[in-house]
Amino acid sequence: MIQAKTERIAYIDGVPHEYEGGDTLLNFIDRHHGRGQVPTLCDAPQLEPYGACRVCSVEIAQAEDGPRRVVASCHTPIADGMHIFTESKKVRRLRRNIVELVLTDHPLDCLTCEVNGNCELQTVAAKVGIRDVRYPAGKNHLDRAKDLDAAYMTSDLSKCINCNRCVRACDEIQGQFVLSMHGRGFDARIIKGLDESFKDSDCVSCGACAQACPTSAISDIFASKSIEATESTRTVCTYCGVGCNLEVKTKGNEILSITAPVDAEVNHAHTCLKGRYAFKFYNHPDRLRTPLIRHNGHFEEATWDQAYDYIAKRLTEIGKENGPDSIAGISSARCTNEENYLMQKFIRAVIGTHNIDCCARVCHSPTAYGMQQSFGTGAATNSIDDLDHTECILIIGANPTEGHPVTGARIKQKVMKGTPLIVIDPREIELTPYATHHLQLRPGTNIAMLNMFAHYILESGFADEEFAKARCEDWEEFKAKLRALDLDALEKITGVEKEKVKAAAIEYAKATAAMSFHGLGVTEHSQGAKTVMYIANLAMMTGNIGRPGVGVNPLRGQNNVQGAADMGCQPHQGAGYLPVEDPENIKLFEEFYGRPTSTAAGMKIPQMFEAATKGDLKALWLMGEDVVQTDPNSEFVADAMNSLEFLVVQEIFMTVTAQFADVILPAASFLEKSGTFTNGERRVQRVQETIEPLEGTKPDGQIIVDIMNRMGYEQPDYTPEGVLAEMAEVIWFFKGATWENLGEQGKQWPIREGGVDTKILHTEKFRRGLGKFHYFEFEESKELEAHGSEFPYILTTGRLLEQYNCGTMTRRTNNTKIVGEDLLAIHPKDAKKKGIESGDRVRLHSARGEVFMHAKVSREVKPGILYTTFHFPELMVNKLTSHVHDAETMCPEYKVTAVDVEKVAPDAGKAGAEIVPKKAAVTQ
Repeated sequence: MIQAKTERIAYIDGVPHEYEGGDTLLNFIDRHHGRGQVPTLCDAPQLEPYGACRVCSVEIAQAEDGPRRVVASCHTPIADGMHIFTESKKVRRLRRNIVELVLTDHPLDCLTCEVNGNCELQTVAAKVGIRDVRYPAGKNHLDRAKDLDAAYMTSDLSKCINCNRCVRACDEIQGQFVLSMHGRGFDARIIKGLDESFKDSDCVSCGACAQACPTSAISDIFASKSIEATESTRTVCTYCGVGCNLEVKTKGNEILSITAPVDAEVNHAHTCLKGRYAFKFYNHPDRLRTPLIRHNGHFEEATWDQAYDYIAKRLTEIGKENGPDSIAGISSARCTNEENYLMQKFIRAVIGTHNIDCCARVCHSPTAYGMQQSFGTGAATNSIDDLDHTECILIIGANPTEGHPVTGARIKQKVMKGTPLIVIDPREIELTPYATHHLQLRPGTNIAMLNMFAHYILESGFADEEFAKARCEDWEEFKAKLRALDLDALEKITGVEKEKVKAAAIEYAKATAAMSFHGLGVTEHSQGAKTVMYIANLAMMTGNIGRPGVGVNPLRGQNNVQGAADMGCQPHQGAGYLPVEDPENIKLFEEFYGRPTSTAAGMKIPQMFEAATKGDLKALWLMGEDVVQTDPNSEFVADAMNSLEFLVVQEIFMTVTAQFADVILPAASFLEKSGTFTNGERRVQRVQETIEPLEGTKPDGQIIVDIMNRMGYEQPDYTPEGVLAEMAEVIWFFKGATWENLGEQGKQWPIREGGVDTKILHTEKFRRGLGKFHYFEFEESKELEAHGSEFPYILTTGRLLEQYNCGTMTRRTNNTKIVGEDLLAIHPKDAKKKGIESGDRVRLHSARGEVFMHAKVSREVKPGILYTTFHFPELMVNKLTSHVHDAETMCPEYKVTAVDVEKVAPDAGKAGAEIVPKKAAVTQ
């Protein structure tokens, strides 16, 4: 007998409504009557229920005329048939009394307060009917000094109502535990760290506390809760691959502040300091505001028509004299999908070559290649929300709390609640103290480590034989290779004890759902693509593919690394990853673009530089890429730029690379244009213009459209809707995407007809049919083989939370007040040997060059290992890095550089650090 579904009904002021499992009274009321029907002070939608203030009190009864009792609605679970009375005389009187007591200890200066008109205390006081306060004024908080010294965060704790929302935001969202309640009773107050200022505490300026604060007790230098703004536009952050949603508040053509939408699926009212606060670069005096053409060695201002005419003339001449393959383009992961699509279309359809690449080459090209070989697609298999379902987290070669802060914070929260964490990294990263296992291997030995890891999964009996045999190929061959491994040799190579590796491997394999994340510490190696295939091996041999809480999930470096590759900004694959040498694809693209296309794959970025130095590559177009600073072996890249006959650079600032240009085109920032970004979990999201482009600048997409038309190819004016529609015709996994149906949350590709998206890949079968196991032997880095004896230390590099890649944007914000230089981390044992102390100036040198910087003595690295970042062009750290690259993808090996270090005088190396273009001095 089939039973009818039982309706779950409760009553709000006598009216029946259906409730959901897990509802609290407040959730239930808010869903049916809107937030604010029941006033709250300590509750916030991004925080767990707390029940401190009791302003949300309601009366409940099991029958309409039954006995009632008063409860806090925010944390009281609902029950079937419950009657909830939200506006009885008793609860109205209670709420008013509570708010009166709060106001006795609160300054009544509403008209001059920065949150006047947007203060929750003010709103609640009005709602409960406060007309006067019957109690004498308190003296607890009114004499608190303001804290205004930090780069972004401010506090005026005279406005504090002790709701604990800031403390809980710091704990529950960021996991930083900077704020706490000190004292008891009337002496209770919020403190930072050990009762210090924001500046002196461990605060990371994420702003979660400021957004959560119901008054202006904790705020920021932008007064983000002020009602001064007249418009609010939702867009997507331009920094890392998390893809945080932002709510940008503007007035006129000025950006006043940025907050994080509470309903955003990606970031849930959270951002890092870059997304929330590092936006003031948009109107910085250094912004490029007019096209520049080099004339007699100097840049001269030009009109857009003059610049376009000159570019079209030079490219046409070079193409006629040397052929289309003498011209190349490098696109940017900082630009939208639409702009990247147009860039590759321009190079292929207008210029007539496949010489197009993007910065994914130097970060995650091994991820795309490796996962394509193993699974058939080169993208994350799962969603970040799957962290809610996982039982084990494996992080390899990534530092999420610095590089992908919102995802890093979510991982930290999950781990703090008991989920085992395995970290495989040469450094002690922020998450290491929370990890169950830390395998601190020597840089460059990932394959040796994962061979051991896979061996112990097999040996322990935790391999999922059924999954491996049914859904994969080459399993038996892979097992035989694992069993033949010399574990003692691998232990020596990695520098990690076998038993530690075994324990970690069993931890991963025994979990019913294990999720892996990897970053540039995997990909930026000579065996980068092989390591990605090995991570795929681990997932397949344990059945951790195709279901919630599992998978292989690359942490994409820049905001649109995934999208730039999706759009075809690579020399061997067109839009949608279609191989450019396949006859069917050649026919498809020629019909679609209406122009003949090359039948041969083009040059990757390192090949472009090599060709330029040999005189084979004559012209290069760079869209938003500072290759002289960010690519390895900076002196060689500079030589390549100097060797070009013609260089065009689209940029927002005069970067190191822009100084080499013949023409500079001033582009709009992400805040000044529309399009889409695709984040690390394949989520395609709308980027929306928040202000008009800075006078004299143009969106990158419009620039490309203009030059396409100027060179005789008819391309409609740039609109995100129009270009997205064109993309959807040729990219199979965008087939169902439209500007309208992406909505506020975006959609994860493949996006099918009707806008149906895909949260998890490979649920029934792999894109390539069967998943493929790969076995590889460890190979020592050629850099160490060639230079290890002369340069005995290994330098590995990474990024900081406060800065972004080459720092073009963040260095022009208050982030530089927090971190203003790259430092060299050196182990105490090595520091003692070299006579180095923290703060000393050191000379760091390799076979290619030298840089001078300050040292930081730290146990984050093992003896023999050095670590630094690469954000500041004053240092040009990539003068040191090498030509060694991943064999399959030519991704540079940034993570292994043979170096030596020595202490020098405080003023050593302060002159002559810049790389100057040979074409002439720049007068811009």
